[in-house]
Amino acid sequence: MASQPPCAPCSPECLDEDGKTVSQLRSVQLPSILSSDLEQLFHKLPDVALIRAYGRFRLSTLEAHQDPLLAPFDPLEVSKDSPPPQEHPKPEKKFWGDQETLSKIPFKVLRGHEDLVSSCNFCVGDTKLLSGSYDCTLKLWDAVDGSVIRDFEERPKAPVLECSVTADSRRIITASYDKAVRAWDLETGKLLWKINHETFIASCKVSPDGKYVVSALDVDRAICITDAENATTVSHIKNHHNRSLTACCFDPDSQKVASVSLDKSIKIWDITSQATLLTITKAHSSAISNCCFTFSGHFLCTSSWDKTLKIWNVHTGEFRNCGACVTLMKGHEGSVSSCHFSRDTSFLVSGGFDRTVAIWDVGEGYRKLSLKGHSDWVTDVAISNNKKWVLSASKDKTMRLWNIEEIDQIPLVIEYKNALGLKVKQCEVCDRPFSNYESDIFSETVTQCVFCRMDAKDSSTEASSLSGGEDSLSQEGSLGTDD
Repeated sequence: MASQPPCAPCSPECLDEDGKTVSQLRSVQLPSILSSDLEQLFHKLPDVALIRAYGRFRLSTLEAHQDPLLAPFDPLEVSKDSPPPQEHPKPEKKFWGDQETLSKIPFKVLRGHEDLVSSCNFCVGDTKLLSGSYDCTLKLWDAVDGSVIRDFEERPKAPVLECSVTADSRRIITASYDKAVRAWDLETGKLLWKINHETFIASCKVSPDGKYVVSALDVDRAICITDAENATTVSHIKNHHNRSLTACCFDPDSQKVASVSLDKSIKIWDITSQATLLTITKAHSSAISNCCFTFSGHFLCTSSWDKTLKIWNVHTGEFRNCGACVTLMKGHEGSVSSCHFSRDTSFLVSGGFDRTVAIWDVGEGYRKLSLKGHSDWVTDVAISNNKKWVLSASKDKTMRLWNIEEIDQIPLVIEYKNALGLKVKQCEVCDRPFSNYESDIFSETVTQCVFCRMDAKDSSTEASSLSGGEDSLSQEGSLGTDD
């Protein structure tokens, strides 16, 4: 755009927008309140500056006169006389907590720890949460509003590695890096007893009935079973594994202890007979990080650094012929750190070093949904008894409480299920829902879930010859076997 030529010096006869000459502008009577210095400055102004100043003054004067007239019609005008803006009712929140855009799973972020959150649990009828952290604290949370109810005193002077709670939510057991196991009263927060070990504790769990505590010890590769009432040692089995233990857990009957190790093996110890009942060597291709029983006690899930989870039938030892009953793959892009079954065993939750929480359909062995949001490793997971909530702990110093009550209504889950050709049926034996493939020619004849079918097969195998027990589960329309 061409620039305009500079204006020539104004003559006394130059006109402003109102037709006033410069001479007329200079003869304007100035207010008496102006000092003599300002008056002299006014008369010394160049002609161009004088005309511009007069134009701006007239514009501001005109606006001042118009403002009172236009105020009642100005939609942005707010005054004492104007009516208050109409308030529109806000739509009621459909979900509790924050809304995650991609997965459509509502969640709540729980902040309060100052370091890695190592362990998390539901307790007191799913109304409270329990967490342990590397900041040397043990916290009890309100599951409804996410606030901290209690910070347990006489806390460890070293990072808390794991915390566990009895089924009746009366006692809490913690293991920490100061080589100590502690028992607490959940209601009062009082420290009941403390046991010092000579070596580091890799894992620590309290039995569901609250009678025993099992500790996985690092250097001597041992499991130590303690009486939870008087803190006396019941069993101390050294060199239980060939390498350091990583995790241990009780079965639902509080009679057996499963342990896993860096040596890739699984062992099941019987408390009553004081003997090892089962040993599974080379269960994974890398170190096993964690383990958990189903609520029937017939099946054990193991998670591994090889990025997979496996479910084993430890009731009859069928793994000796077929390997794992189920191998869950392609759910995590990194090492799997933790696993937890729902009470009815319909799904499994796992956490991984890829910062995600995976929800698995156990019956068909596929990942239903991946929950993303943590900014660092997911170290532990838990599921509420009513299957409505998943709790995850992370190295990012937070926990997340996910509402999965309507997971089957999420478009992504529906789309994936349709792509697999799955349909949901109800087991005629245990009434739990299960899925099978519509394309399977035997789908209409399958009326039991995978666990009831496996239990039925175990019974028939025990009553028949051993050769009949070598048939794989896939021949019965269930999941594929592990190579």
